[in-house]
Amino acid sequence: MKVVVVGAGYAGTIAANRLAKKVRTAEITVVNPRPDFVERVRLHEQIAGTGSAATPLTSMLGEAVTTRTGTVGKIGDGQVALEDGADLDFDFLFLAVGSTVAPLPGTVPVGTWEGAQEARTALAALPGGRTVTVIGGGLTGIETASEIAAARPDLRVRIVGETIGESLSAGARKRVRTALARLHVEVVEDLVAGIEAGAGEAGGDVVRPRSHPRFTSDLTLWAIIGSVPDLAARSGLEVDAEGRAVVDAHLRSVTDPRIFAVGDCAAVPGSRAACATAMPQGAHAADTLARMIQNREPKPYSMGYIGQAVSLGRRDGLLQAVRTDDTARHIYFAGRASAAIKERVCRYAKFSTRTAAYAWLRGPK
Repeated sequence: MKVVVVGAGYAGTIAANRLAKKVRTAEITVVNPRPDFVERVRLHEQIAGTGSAATPLTSMLGEAVTTRTGTVGKIGDGQVALEDGADLDFDFLFLAVGSTVAPLPGTVPVGTWEGAQEARTALAALPGGRTVTVIGGGLTGIETASEIAAARPDLRVRIVGETIGESLSAGARKRVRTALARLHVEVVEDLVAGIEAGAGEAGGDVVRPRSHPRFTSDLTLWAIIGSVPDLAARSGLEVDAEGRAVVDAHLRSVTDPRIFAVGDCAAVPGSRAACATAMPQGAHAADTLARMIQNREPKPYSMGYIGQAVSLGRRDGLLQAVRTDDTARHIYFAGRASAAIKERVCRYAKFSTRTAAYAWLRGPK
């Protein structure tokens, strides 16, 4: 049995490793654009130069799994066409291409490996006294602004977003604002109407908020997840309005049941883009395929959230308790201990992806 996994993020990597353990006769090939596993939860560290987000795939995947560096152009009837002209046959396929970023012109995206590398280089070359603007008030934007401000106190750091920490409780949002103020991060709660690249003083950008006065920025980072790759749509699979592959209760494509869609590129109701979402989906899809091969009835997918974790520099963090449907509770924890727990969560995510030893809560009924 030939299995192809397209994408080696959290969902694709744990799916490949888990299936390799459960179905030892499977020939599993993982196709990924780069030879590394990227911890997206550490991209803000990669940008600020406080950590590394890349690990060779050879150390993340089991010995029985074959890796192929390349980009998939299209998925056909039991065949994967690579952009280099090669074809791979499959009996089953895991689509795990994740999400991508559609930044405004003139900004550098922080949610991709390539963007993070570009941002890291640009930030390292930035003299003291210059301004860095992070666009996006979600957890990615908060972590990016905090990490840069803590690592480079010689810079002026600004975060722009309609709401800072919208997914958090009111108390947690207030605590985040306190942490940002302590790091001297300027907060602008507004939407960005546009960027005039290189139109400011000394070649800096001009950022135009909708309501606030425009300002200049020497490095403008885009911290908003915009879309998913169009591979599913390009391959003729049914997708939703956001381009995510529509799946059944077992995470199989409703167009082709030989294809499982997992992670950010799967249209699973109630899910958000996160490793906490990708890992249980990848693991469940592998379990489902193993059950099918063993002529056992597959179980429907169910997953519930526990919390949201955000780092506020290396020495501060916040843990937001949530209901299983991911809505925030009033309970949150913050401070140095929370930063240490957030670090453990990141390490556990990588460990579980590599070992495929992972369990999760069932979702709301």
